[in-house]
Amino acid sequence: MHIHFNDLILSMQEQLENPSTVPDENLLIKLVQRIRPINCNDNKEIQEKIQALIQALLRQPVATYTLQSYLLNLINRYKQTSLYADSGILSLDGFWNQLSQRIGAHFLPLLNDESQLQDLLAKVFYDRHDRFWLENISDQSWIQLFRLFPLSQQTRPASNSIKHEIIKAITVLSYRISGIGLYPEFINAQPELSDYESPFLVQNREIVEFIESYKRAHREQDQHLAIRFPDASQALVMLEQCHDVVSKIRRATKRIGVSISLTYLLSLLEQCLHRTEQLLNILTEEDDIRYIAIGELLTDVVEAHSSEHSVRALLASNSELISLQVTENASKTGEHYVSTDKKGFFAMYRSAAGAGMIIATMATLKILASRLTLAPMMQAFLYSMNYAFGFMLIHVLHFTVATKQPAMTAAALAATVQHRKGSKTAQLAELAGLIVNIIRTQFIAILGNISIAIPTAALITFFWQYALDEPLLKHAKADALLHSLNPFTSLAIPHAAIAGVCLFLSGLIAGYFDNLAIYRKIGPRLKAHQRFARLMGQARLDRFADYVQRNLGALAGNFLFGIMLGSMGTLGFILGLPLDIRHIAFASANFIQGLLCISGTPDIGLIIVSFLGVLLIGLTNLFVSFSLTVVVALRARRVRFEQWKPLAKLVYTHFFTRPMDFFWPPKTPVDVESNTKNTP
Repeated sequence: MHIHFNDLILSMQEQLENPSTVPDENLLIKLVQRIRPINCNDNKEIQEKIQALIQALLRQPVATYTLQSYLLNLINRYKQTSLYADSGILSLDGFWNQLSQRIGAHFLPLLNDESQLQDLLAKVFYDRHDRFWLENISDQSWIQLFRLFPLSQQTRPASNSIKHEIIKAITVLSYRISGIGLYPEFINAQPELSDYESPFLVQNREIVEFIESYKRAHREQDQHLAIRFPDASQALVMLEQCHDVVSKIRRATKRIGVSISLTYLLSLLEQCLHRTEQLLNILTEEDDIRYIAIGELLTDVVEAHSSEHSVRALLASNSELISLQVTENASKTGEHYVSTDKKGFFAMYRSAAGAGMIIATMATLKILASRLTLAPMMQAFLYSMNYAFGFMLIHVLHFTVATKQPAMTAAALAATVQHRKGSKTAQLAELAGLIVNIIRTQFIAILGNISIAIPTAALITFFWQYALDEPLLKHAKADALLHSLNPFTSLAIPHAAIAGVCLFLSGLIAGYFDNLAIYRKIGPRLKAHQRFARLMGQARLDRFADYVQRNLGALAGNFLFGIMLGSMGTLGFILGLPLDIRHIAFASANFIQGLLCISGTPDIGLIIVSFLGVLLIGLTNLFVSFSLTVVVALRARRVRFEQWKPLAKLVYTHFFTRPMDFFWPPKTPVDVESNTKNTP
């Protein structure tokens, strides 16, 4: 690959020879344009273009001095400390202020300060894909490039000026790290920090000492004295200890919970520590370390420029720990939703059957509530309370709603993917076995819900007719109810997908409130409530507090899930959109109630199509909630799983060799590994 740089080098040289000329930033923009690859992910093209620049500089010895002098003079025209200390680092404003500022910047862009180095960076690396090809430049290429620019007597003043700006940035960052490390939330999460001298304070002392030694060495160098540049190793050791504390706090969040503010502070602190290490490495006299650090710093600030006003980037960097905690709680719950033997299989049926009776009652109450002439908001309130208290009752009685399982079992699956052990074949076999168990447990849970909900709803309808001598549903209403289950002529499937999203959200809500109960110490605080102790007695209050601590997430998730289901239709009415929900358990109850109240004998075709609609509603509920939860759980764990195709093939092969494992518990635990021999 042959790229010409001679014309740019010549123009730079002409500007340097004329001291009154201000360095032209357009020359640097053109230089980067020529290096910029067509495909930012093509490593071969990236390396070829970097090597072309290196070879062009090697062919003209004066070119290296020209480019170096031009860059140093150009950079020194700008204020630099803010770029080094702030770019790519979250603000101390806090999460919510940052979020509102970034949203506001989308509607009313912020003004650029042309005196700051960020302005030059924005002009040179204007393409939003620049960070990708910079990331793909190898460490060896950075070393090769920067080795061409030895420090000379002529360039030392400009270089020292930049180092002075870096020292100011390190000082700012070091004091910032000390301040963040003293936040009460850090002390609460890691009480040991108050028992001994905090590494967040010690690092500041070490860095200040290093900076003083570094300045003294440069003064002696200017006086042509024999000097020995100070070593930053002690400061770097203290920064590493700060990293260890952050890691301990991250691990502790599984036990103590986490808040948005703590997550934000952890992200901010990690960014400050990483940037301080980069800048210290740039100041060291070990060339290769310095060159790699310069390349990393350039990549980081370019990436920061492309995402500094991005709401998505802010949410991604701050939601990870909370998402992990939420899905971690969900995965622990999900383990109880997967049966592996006959005992668990039949226990799941009994649990789902109990829920089926309550669901049939809830479906009837909704029909009766629809008879009332109410304002839309009051109707939504009645529907919501019916669903919310019904689901909470199901949880309190230890029953199971089939469609609540996927949001939990998906998180358990993601946790299994994260902790992959052994060979790839063994990993896939373990996952395939878990999927078979999940499908079988889901099947019996749905069967338990439907097999009891349908006869219970039928009995309620018969008794209503017998006791009051009127049908539960008018003929027109029964026709409309059955029509709403038809997958071909109604919006039953899209409405089932909306219910699947609500199921997914209820799983996240449950995990969030479980985390809240741990982090805010809800149970212990209830036990210490003196007024409640007088009213209930301490022993009863202790039992109640323990129950709330264990079940707050499930109760809140079920309550809010009921509100989502009950108010979706009203929300659609208010917005003029066809919004509603279809849930398999309620659809099955409505199916039998509609058939029993329809005018005349129901047509066999109507029965088949309506029942098909019930099954498709169930499949849609499960698929949507399961897939959404798997995606969120994997992202929260920073796991990329590329083996979906062979995993699907493994499950597919198992279905055709041992299909009964998907519907009935085997005598021995599911072992899919035996089928891997048949799987290419």
